[in-house]
Amino acid sequence: MVVADLLLSMSVTMLIPTLPRWMMFVDGLTEVETGISMGAFAVGLFLLGGFSSYLVQRYRRNMVCVWATLALALSLVLPIYFGPMSLEWAVAMRLAQGATYGLALMVLTSTLVIDTCESNHRTEANFSATWFGRFALSLGPTAGLLLLDHLGMDMLLYVAAGCCVLAVVLVLMVHIPFRVPKDHFPVFCLDRFFLTRGWALFIELLLIMASVGMMLALSRNVTFYALMMIGFMLALLAQRFVFPDAELKSEVVTGLIVMLAVLLIMLYAPTSVLQAPLLGFSLGIVGSRFLLFFIKLSDHCQRGTAQSTYLLGWETGLAIGVGMGYACFDGNRNALLQVAIVLVLVALAMYSLLLHQWFVDHKKR
Repeated sequence: MVVADLLLSMSVTMLIPTLPRWMMFVDGLTEVETGISMGAFAVGLFLLGGFSSYLVQRYRRNMVCVWATLALALSLVLPIYFGPMSLEWAVAMRLAQGATYGLALMVLTSTLVIDTCESNHRTEANFSATWFGRFALSLGPTAGLLLLDHLGMDMLLYVAAGCCVLAVVLVLMVHIPFRVPKDHFPVFCLDRFFLTRGWALFIELLLIMASVGMMLALSRNVTFYALMMIGFMLALLAQRFVFPDAELKSEVVTGLIVMLAVLLIMLYAPTSVLQAPLLGFSLGIVGSRFLLFFIKLSDHCQRGTAQSTYLLGWETGLAIGVGMGYACFDGNRNALLQVAIVLVLVALAMYSLLLHQWFVDHKKR
């Protein structure tokens, strides 16, 4: 299941550094049009989420994930056969990719992973799934850039679709017990989609990931994304040996301070190799802690909803940030980094002054 999550996420993250290049230099879209198209993915994430609970009640859970993943694969390869993209076509394609990816990811991580684990191992399962999805932010762009440089965009899209097909094969290999559906279940609801109790943390995570997306919108190379994996590994070690007995708020505060340091390095020492490892480190420790916060805000039967809300905040913020990076700054690197610094400072102030105590007062576990 976690490898399927990795492959599913890689199929989308491959496009972060490569699709904008293709849109601008092959299809002739402007930077603003490219930013709008990349940001449309964030809107797509919300289109089918409210129907996910009904779908897994009405149909077999694994098959909902399978068909959504296959639809994502189809949306990835369609541009190969339909020629140059206009703005309207690019936006429609990204909306479809966001909708199918969001549904597949919600069902996989919020239903299948949880339902196939014993209750006392579900938090570990949540952490494993999200960590593998996090690794995709390094592995996906690395693979995408290598494929684009050596084999071209068409082959990259075929490989991205192939990752979806492999994810489907892995999901079908796991036995998912049949579950009798509930009667009179509403077609649209927030169950397994959005935890309203966690709205404040959702906004905080959105701000953080928007700043990350803006960083990734800058011209990046294979080395940058590969070095992010070192940061992820360091974050795993830090969680194991540095933060187990630390104060509850220390991980988020440390992660945001490190992220602020990354932005300052990008601004004043743009050739430094420390950027990518430090970014991976900050993402690793902030992401893990926010997942636990969402889980602790949920009731026992809302674990899947908490997981989906976390993933929505992560993916939506990332897509908005990438879109803003292309659409709003007209190639002005310094202005982009300065706005990203402001977002991180706002997130740090919000968390330190308001949200941490709010979380302590509202947590359920």
